[in-house]
Amino acid sequence: DTESKVLLRISTVAPERGGAETVRDVKGWGIKIFTSEGNQDFVFNSIPVFFVRDPIKFPSLNRSHKRDPATNAADAAMFWDFHTTHQEGIHTLMVLFTARGTPASLRQIHSYSGHTYKLTRPDGSFHYAKLTFRSKQGIRTLTAAEASTTAGTDPDFHARDMRAAIEGGDFPAWTLCAQAMTPAQAEAAAVNVSDMTHVWPQSEYPLQEQGSLELNRNPGNFFAEIEQAAFSPSIMVPGFAPSADPMLQVRVFAYPDAARYHLGANYQLLPSNRPVVPVYAPYQRDGFARTDGNYGGDPNYVGSALRAVKFAEPSAAGAGVGYEEWVGRVSEFATSVGEGDFVQPRAFWEVLKGTGQDRELVGNLVADLGRVGDGGIRKRAVEMFSRVDGELGGRVREGLRGKQESDQFESLNDIIRGRDR
Repeated sequence: DTESKVLLRISTVAPERGGAETVRDVKGWGIKIFTSEGNQDFVFNSIPVFFVRDPIKFPSLNRSHKRDPATNAADAAMFWDFHTTHQEGIHTLMVLFTARGTPASLRQIHSYSGHTYKLTRPDGSFHYAKLTFRSKQGIRTLTAAEASTTAGTDPDFHARDMRAAIEGGDFPAWTLCAQAMTPAQAEAAAVNVSDMTHVWPQSEYPLQEQGSLELNRNPGNFFAEIEQAAFSPSIMVPGFAPSADPMLQVRVFAYPDAARYHLGANYQLLPSNRPVVPVYAPYQRDGFARTDGNYGGDPNYVGSALRAVKFAEPSAAGAGVGYEEWVGRVSEFATSVGEGDFVQPRAFWEVLKGTGQDRELVGNLVADLGRVGDGGIRKRAVEMFSRVDGELGGRVREGLRGKQESDQFESLNDIIRGRDR
């Protein structure tokens, strides 16, 4: 077995830095493993599926979860307007609005790659893989009311809980598991291997234990060690390769670009990002805050006869699989949504009903949709959930109707109380 140092940053997605940590939200994981073959970065989420599969929608998705540009306030209408017009994310929405969307502790959540990777061999053969970190502490969640109360009384609760556990020697740990699929299996699979809005059924592609992760040290200075850390799925060790997953392909480019904007051109020289083994990349030189020898007088390219360098043998990436070849034209904002997008959400709904979690899902949906004043958006939401299951849509509809009547009753009481004064 091999041990490597790891840096992990767990972040909220919708709230800004300093926002309440227990609000309903996806938790993002930035993982950097400092291996003897270079760094291996992962960017995972606390939900196994994602809201979109078309990268061109990514900026709009992120903005729809932020503040209204006119009021600078959080706006449920923006959130639901986006998701009811881009319904491929219905599975992710349903997971988010269960108790999984409000974890009791960051030590008690799983984390998922979402993306599909290639695990390659030197001969060019490979398997597709999805990765999962499964919490050894189990899963524990908050109700919507508990999450709301905690957000008001201790907005930094999750960070405080994590730090206290590590300081007390109660080191949180996760088991790394992989689901694997051969190219032949991918050809015959019921879902597109490159579509991160779908899961791979564990009954067909079981979890296989690969290793473990333990957090045993807190940062001594948050800015130096955590804020200056940069993560990108383009940072891979030999044996890993990106699949044709379009969301992964875009993140491979976008994350280093964002890091250069946020931290500067030489962000990879910062202690939190610097590999523990030598890296020779003389074409990456100069720029603001260069802190090393800048490759001295070496040529600013590789493969020079003037400067002999011994390179590691590259591993074949397993190219040439038919369905990974580019056969389509570039399209903009044209992700179609079909019946296949509702098959897994429908199965998930049946699981929730079988475990008694359906009532909590419906209650959470009604509470959030009840904050939307636009009747057209609420109607689209009911229709979307009805496509999952008629019972689900009907219960959301009835819940919204009851909430509207209750709100009207409360408004009437407020008027009467005002007159009594």
